[in-house]
Amino acid sequence: MIPFVLPFIPMKASIKFLIWGTFIAAVSTLSIFAESKIPIKVVIVSMFENGEHTGDQPGEMQFWVERGGFDERMNFPLGLHDLYYRNDGTLLTCTGGGVTNATASIMALGMDPRFDFSKAYWIIAGIGGADPADAALGDAIWAKWVVDGDLAYEIDAREIPEDWEYGFIALGAREPDTLEDGWTVETISFRLNSDLVDWAYSLTKDIDLGDDPEIAAFRKKFKGLPEATRPPKVLIGDTLGSSTYWHGELLNKWANNWMKLHSDREANFMTTNMEDNGTLTALHRMSRTGLVDTQRILVLRTASNFSTPPPGEDAAWSSTAHYPAESIPAKEAAYKVGSTVANELIANWDRFESNTPGK
Repeated sequence: MIPFVLPFIPMKASIKFLIWGTFIAAVSTLSIFAESKIPIKVVIVSMFENGEHTGDQPGEMQFWVERGGFDERMNFPLGLHDLYYRNDGTLLTCTGGGVTNATASIMALGMDPRFDFSKAYWIIAGIGGADPADAALGDAIWAKWVVDGDLAYEIDAREIPEDWEYGFIALGAREPDTLEDGWTVETISFRLNSDLVDWAYSLTKDIDLGDDPEIAAFRKKFKGLPEATRPPKVLIGDTLGSSTYWHGELLNKWANNWMKLHSDREANFMTTNMEDNGTLTALHRMSRTGLVDTQRILVLRTASNFSTPPPGEDAAWSSTAHYPAESIPAKEAAYKVGSTVANELIANWDRFESNTPGK
């Protein structure tokens, strides 16, 4: 403990004694509290819930609560939803939708004095849009890159130069698809632990995700796109985070180019999300002081909708259309695939506590 020296201030001895006594009691309480922190092994991060945590139309959290065997519901005043804890060291949280909610909720959770996250694995598992050139509805897709889609200059599409395909350009740049003369911030892209992602994929790639008749009928609209018209499976592909729910062929092209632009051309855009860049920003900020280990982060997005309309339909219709099967298959896939990895980490904690899988 760092020695504390109370500055000399003329005062009665009784007042000095009271201050010293209060300070020593506070330090003792904090020391005991720090020593009794709950060591967390796996954190499951969901992003939204429609209503109650059980028994109604499920969001991303509900299947975990109903099926995860959690032992305790814990109050979380700085979050939007209570936490769920399992005695094997698994913790479930729900951030609330959007980048700002995710950033604030994860920062609050990571700094909660009840928990020790220094060795925890973080499994971010939720639904998202999918590029029909690469994915099908119901797919479960592990990301190696998370890229921010909000940190951009934007010009309304009706006012862009004639030779521009879309109105998004890099901060400070003079035209789309270049970083020349541009500037950015350090949180615009995050590269995850590739070995850990490969391990999670190898563990889950043969999971049967099933098929839904409503989704099977809907995907026929995407004739000529073989990845969009097949049954769902587990894949590796990267994700673009943005609080703006964008849609359409031109912005889908922008997303593909934007992710390559901010990943040294390594990222392959496959899913959209509205939180992961915020979550990764908070986790990386906390890693500066050892609160979390950013080599132990997994991002799983499951395809609930497409990021472009079917051939022959316009973007306005498609962006507001009913999600086939209420996106239940995607929520099921997030739980089925995510829980497989979580359970493996817990079951083999004697190995994975000190050695990250895949190395």
